Amino acid sequence: MSINNYIVIFLTIITFLGCKQDKSKAKLPVEELQQNIEIPEAPEGMVWVPAGIFEQGAVPQDQTAMQHEKPRHSVSLDGFFIDITEVTNAQFSKFVEETGYKTIAERKIDWEAMKSQLPEGTPKPHDSILQPGSLLFKKSKSTVPNLYDFSQWWEWSIGANWKHPEGPDSSIKGKDDYPVVHISYEDALAYCEWAGRRLPTEAEWEYAARGNKNGTIYFWGDDASELSKRVNSWEGEFPVNNTLEDGYERTAPVKSYPPNSFGLYDMAGNVWELTSDWYNLNYYEELAALKTTTKNPQGATKAYNPNNPYIQEKVIRGGSFLCSDSYCASYRVSSRMGSSMDSASEHVGFRTVATPEMLMNQ
Repeated sequence: MSINNYIVIFLTIITFLGCKQDKSKAKLPVEELQQNIEIPEAPEGMVWVPAGIFEQGAVPQDQTAMQHEKPRHSVSLDGFFIDITEVTNAQFSKFVEETGYKTIAERKIDWEAMKSQLPEGTPKPHDSILQPGSLLFKKSKSTVPNLYDFSQWWEWSIGANWKHPEGPDSSIKGKDDYPVVHISYEDALAYCEWAGRRLPTEAEWEYAARGNKNGTIYFWGDDASELSKRVNSWEGEFPVNNTLEDGYERTAPVKSYPPNSFGLYDMAGNVWELTSDWYNLNYYEELAALKTTTKNPQGATKAYNPNNPYIQEKVIRGGSFLCSDSYCASYRVSSRMGSSMDSASEHVGFRTVATPEMLMNQ
C-alpha cells in the first residue's frame, strides 16, 4: 500500500484493505546447469548462487499458503551473485555520502502526483500533514479482531526516514550493521545503479532463499518450532504483545541468525525485501499454464491487484519482524506481497544481485 494512501487513511475512512501433503514430486538439491561463461571471483559481501531448476511457489504441505503463492511452477535460472545480507545502514550511508541522494521519505510531497493514485474526489489533507515522512509500526493496546485493517498498527510519522528509522527523534548511530529501512523501489534502484548491481527477480530471490531445500515450507525445513532460533519475527499476540523470544522487538543486526544453505542471512524475517517483478495476482497461474520450465522469468508484464486498483505494485519477499503465525506467517519461503513503488516503511529494505556479465562490463 502506498505511502500516499496511508496519509489519507489516517484522515479519512479507509479506502483499501490489505494484506495436502504430496511429497512424491519434491525435488532434492537443485540441479546445477552448464554455463559457458567464466565466473569471476565473488564481490565482497556477495555469494555465488549456481544455475539450477526449482519449483517456485507454495509447497503442498504448507497449510497457511495463500492463493497468490500457487500453483507451483518449474523455473530454470542462470547463476548469479547475491548479497549475503540485506543492504545495511553503513552501505546506504556511503551511497548517500557519495551521491547526495535523497530518499522519497525525505522529499517534499507533491499533492498533484499523489491524487493520481487515489480515488477521484479524495480531499486534500492539510499542509501540516503533507510533509516528508514514512510509516512506523505501533502496537495495539488490545486484541485486534480484523487483521486486514492495516491502519490499526501503522501510523504516518513526519520526519521518519532511513536516518530516523523509529521516528524523527531516533537515529542510526550505532546501527551500521542494521538493514536500511524506509526504502522505496525508486530508492533501491538508485542504490543499485551506484553500486553496479540490480534488484533480484522474484524467481531469483526465492531460489536463493530456498538454497537446497526445494520442497520445504521454511528455508531450514518444515519444523515451525525452530522459528525463534532462525528468524527475527513476531512471537506472541500480534500486534499487542511481542514476547521477544527471538531477542528483538524491531529490526535486528544482519547476521543475527543462522544463514541458509547458500550462506545467505535473513532471507526470512527482519525486513521485507524488494524485487524487480510487478505484483500480478494472475502471474503464477499464467506460468503454470505453460506446462513447461520457464527460463529466467522476469515477472509479469504489468501489475494487477484488484484490491489496490490505483497503485502500481512490485513484489516484496521474505517477511519482516512483524510477521507472526497468526498474521501472514511471511517468513515462509513462498510468501509474497505487493508494495507500491513509492511506498516506504520501517519494515522494508532490500538486497542486490549481480551477474558475471555485469561485473565484466564494469
